[in-house]
Amino acid sequence: MRKNNNILTIFRKECARFFGDRTLVFTAIIMPGLLIYLVYSLIGSGIAKEMQEKIDKAASADKTVMMVENMPSQLAPMIDSLVYFKSGVFDTAEVFAQMRDKENNTIYVVFPENLAVDGRLTPVAPDAPVPHIQIYYNSANLAALQTYSTLVTVLNGWEESVANVFDINADPATQYDVVRADEEREEELDDLLSKLVPMLILMMMFSACMAVAPTAIAGEKERGTIATLLVTPMRRNELAWGKILSITCFALLSGCSSFLGIMLSLPKMVHADDFAIDVNYYGFSDYVCLLVVILCTVLLMVAAVSLLSALAKDTKSAGTLTVPFMLVVMAVGMTPLLGDGVPDNLAYYLIPFYGNVQAMASVFARQVSVLPLVVTLLSNLCYTGLAVWVLTRMFNNEKIMFGR
Repeated sequence: MRKNNNILTIFRKECARFFGDRTLVFTAIIMPGLLIYLVYSLIGSGIAKEMQEKIDKAASADKTVMMVENMPSQLAPMIDSLVYFKSGVFDTAEVFAQMRDKENNTIYVVFPENLAVDGRLTPVAPDAPVPHIQIYYNSANLAALQTYSTLVTVLNGWEESVANVFDINADPATQYDVVRADEEREEELDDLLSKLVPMLILMMMFSACMAVAPTAIAGEKERGTIATLLVTPMRRNELAWGKILSITCFALLSGCSSFLGIMLSLPKMVHADDFAIDVNYYGFSDYVCLLVVILCTVLLMVAAVSLLSALAKDTKSAGTLTVPFMLVVMAVGMTPLLGDGVPDNLAYYLIPFYGNVQAMASVFARQVSVLPLVVTLLSNLCYTGLAVWVLTRMFNNEKIMFGR
């Protein structure tokens, strides 16, 4: 009980010092998430504007080719004014193969036979099925997508002017969008997030650690207050745990702020046509896994920075010592950009920080596996415990603490 009270006392003391500095709280916790939200929102607005320009350009290009079967004669002039079309009977396998090419603007339309004869609609018996118009297109091609939307509008207007005599793409079992563009966009988005977001979170958490860890130990040595702490009736490992846990709390809040900024800005950044994402893009279990990975990552990071801070004589020296470590962490954070996906070998998750980055990447790629996450968590706890043991030994070394 005494041990817990000592750790809690150090924890409260450090937290009071950290959170009592309003400037530090704003720059290390609030500002990272706010900046990420503003920057990503601006980027999203630019992307949306560029996408709209491409759609407008595609619509004005008028290069779409429409292959039509059973073209009603009274519709031919109307469609001819919209787009160039070919009428006849086509090999569907060949047409679909062409349409899967994103650079191909082809649209394939199949009208029911005898939909209109001699310029008039064929009557439909009350008990007969409603004629079904099938329109196949590639939504990844902006020109084809724009032409498809225009064609549907024209056909619906024509239907309302005469009678309810046909349906468009009414069979739910048929895939009319031949490339499933939403699925492709989701895969591209997962790949983008898994490569960029872990690096950003790592950078923000490290910035928060750098804002408080050097002053927590090297600053105490510089002010001379470390001697008072070391002569108090507490174990040195209690002092080490109190310092590390307080810094972890502060850095974790910074990481959460950065994460919220990223997730809140994603709906503005990723929005095209009828495809958009929100906070429900990931499930509750994904958020829990990500929180666990972030917690163990920041715990290990704080322990490593605390060791470097204990070696330094003052805060300036601590900042100098942490620069090489920062470069290593940043390089590790960029590894998803160089890889081909989340690794399957569990040995990779035993590597400090590299395993953490891969675990975060697996969450954003929506490829979470329980075993790699458990290996990452346990290895991080072991490394942190080892760092605390080393820090305790350093507290017991007067040459390190007092420069003797």
